[in-house]
Parts: sequence; structure tokens; C-alpha cells
Amino acid sequence: MQKLTQTIHPIGATLLLPIFAVEPPRDPQARISLGVDLSDNGAGAGNMAQVIPSRMTAEIEGDFVVFLIGMRVNKPWMIHKWLPVLLAMPRMLKELEAHPESGFLGHIQSVGVIVQYWRSFEHLEAYARSRDQQHWPVWMAFNKRIGKSRGDVGIWHETYQVRAGEYETVYSGMPPYGLGKVGKLVPASGGRDSARGRFLRTR
Repeated sequence: MQKLTQTIHPIGATLLLPIFAVEPPRDPQARISLGVDLSDNGAGAGNMAQVIPSRMTAEIEGDFVVFLIGMRVNKPWMIHKWLPVLLAMPRMLKELEAHPESGFLGHIQSVGVIVQYWRSFEHLEAYARSRDQQHWPVWMAFNKRIGKSRGDVGIWHETYQVRAGEYETVYSGMPPYGLGKVGKLVPASGGRDSARGRFLRTR
């Protein structure tokens, strides 16, 4: 579970935020420093007992979509504009994980970005536009709060359609992670030893 903690100091506040990139304000009294709680979630990091002490690569059947999303706090003092988004993201991820039929395959999360894996763009779009799911009302409320002040909080995403076999991965001394947790892990040896070999083998 992602944690949000706040410690008040004489010169300002320290927040542990999972998905932020913050523009440091000129006033040092208002500065925010960032950290991340790397607990096990989605397709992300597991505990040390899950570490595979060898080189592995991932394989997944068919096409898939990689979706990157993040938020940039340009004016940290505008808490009422960015905090609701921060609190909504874990709820949306929990909702998706509870419904594999949605096409959501998993995610990894770090400072500045969440990487999501989807079965198809159609699945991703259907969730984003569904009035019965959490994303749509959160997005509508965000736009209402922001109004014409889009410079206060930045929201961004990128979507990539990956055709079957047109990818390459390697994980060394890692637990099942990213595409390796979404798909199947196999040893990165023999024909899979090099990046070129792995790429050509998956095609």
C-alpha cells in the first residue's frame, strides 16, 4: 500500500509521494523533498525472498499496450488541486487489479511515473471513458478544479502499442518485475543471451 506521510519542519514540509515530479519553488521555505515507498504492488517490486539470482527475460503472448502516466506539481501550495488526484490513483489501481477482465495486466510505480500494462488500447480506452468506474469522475472533478489554471498542476500520459514479439527485456537479480510479472519469465541464456538475440527470438 502506498503511504503518504508528512513531517513538519521549521523550513517547510517533507512529503513521501509516489508519483510526483515537483518544480522546486524559489522560496526555500516552501520546498518539498520526495521519496517513495517501494512496497509490493501490481507488477512491481516484491520482497527479497522473491529475488531470482540469475538473468531472466520476459515473454508475453500477443500484442499489448504500455501506458505511462504521471503528475507534476508546479505550485505545491495549491494542495486542494493536486491532493485529490494523488489519493485517487491508488483507488483506481486497486479497482483495476480486482477486475482482470478489464484488460489491465499490472503496473510498476516509482517517483514521477506509473507504468501500466494493458491487453489492448480498446481495454484502456473503455476503462478511461466508463462512467461506472473511478477514473471518469476523478478526471471530470480534476478539470473542474483546475478550470483555466492548467499551470498549477501538470498531468501527462503516453501510450505505446507493442506488437507481438516487438520488444526485449532482461532482469538480473530481480524479483518478477514489470513485463516479467505480467508475462512469463524464462532464462536469458543461449539464444536469449544478448539483447539482439532476445529481440529476434520473440519475433
